[in-house]
Amino acid sequence: MDAITIYWVVFIALFLIVYAIDVSVMSHKKGPVSVKSALKWVGVWVSIALLFGFSLYFFFPQNDFSEIHTGKVMMTKFIAGYLTEYSLSVDNLFVFILIFSLMGISSENQPKLLLLGILISIILRIVFILVGMELVERFHWIIYIFGAILIFTAYKMAFTKEDENVKPESNILYKVASRLFRVDPDVHEPRFFTKIDGKRHITNVFLALLVIGSTDILFAVDSIPAIIGVIKEGQVNVLTHAEENFIAITSNMFAVMGLISLFFALRGIMSMFRYLKMGVSLILLFIGVKMMITAIPAVAGFFAARSWFSLSVIGFILLTSILLSVFVTKREAKLEAQRVDPTKRNE
Repeated sequence: MDAITIYWVVFIALFLIVYAIDVSVMSHKKGPVSVKSALKWVGVWVSIALLFGFSLYFFFPQNDFSEIHTGKVMMTKFIAGYLTEYSLSVDNLFVFILIFSLMGISSENQPKLLLLGILISIILRIVFILVGMELVERFHWIIYIFGAILIFTAYKMAFTKEDENVKPESNILYKVASRLFRVDPDVHEPRFFTKIDGKRHITNVFLALLVIGSTDILFAVDSIPAIIGVIKEGQVNVLTHAEENFIAITSNMFAVMGLISLFFALRGIMSMFRYLKMGVSLILLFIGVKMMITAIPAVAGFFAARSWFSLSVIGFILLTSILLSVFVTKREAKLEAQRVDPTKRNE
């Protein structure tokens, strides 16, 4: 087998194992999952993804007819794509948490909806990636449309509050389903369908799944141009089409790996990521602008020869937004403690 096939086999096996462990650990744990425990598992999954990316540098065969280090390019693009898609996945989880809150989904029913939501996200991303990459391969000018979409998405993300976008009762699927079927009045019913007086009803959990599924579609529409923008360098082909597809799919799938653990962690530390949304919007803006200006051959050549540049920008923005969030949160907590207990002002 060639290297790309071996890596596909390793990736699929690794993804299935990690996903099974994540589901098993979170579903069989007695009592609520602690933030500390969830963060430990998040650290494990992130480490596995990064190690997979670093392995591309050492084990992927090099092109003897090119000065470009193929493994290095694949590694930097994988990590840049992974960080971008992971940050988008975190924003996706914030929306899930908001949906659960607005629709009154009990903590017992949340893991099941989360699991199904992630599975829908995986399927949508794979399909959208394959279609999107093929379209760009056949019609290169589409990459500029994707760039414009990302710039608009960045603007909307930066200047629109999350709760303004998430209104379950305004969701088209929610409206259609609630009009076609009777809705079970028991909002805590764990099943998707019930029968009352011999008549079939849909439940609040089923309506929540419809809202989550439609939300997954919107996030997939945003994430696919983002990963294409990370991988493509204008009309300069650094990697083969098969290698590009591999990086696009694996970085996306690793980004949703361990999201169940991350969900339980975020519920307890959401305030620590208050500026993450702004950071994600800046990342999307950077990628969108990059996609637009690579129409200039010199610019495309610059990014193609320096794959580390995009990774550095994305990593810097992401790290800065997280550190700023942590600093401001701790600062506010300290000021609040001083307000409650004036004796702590000199500490």
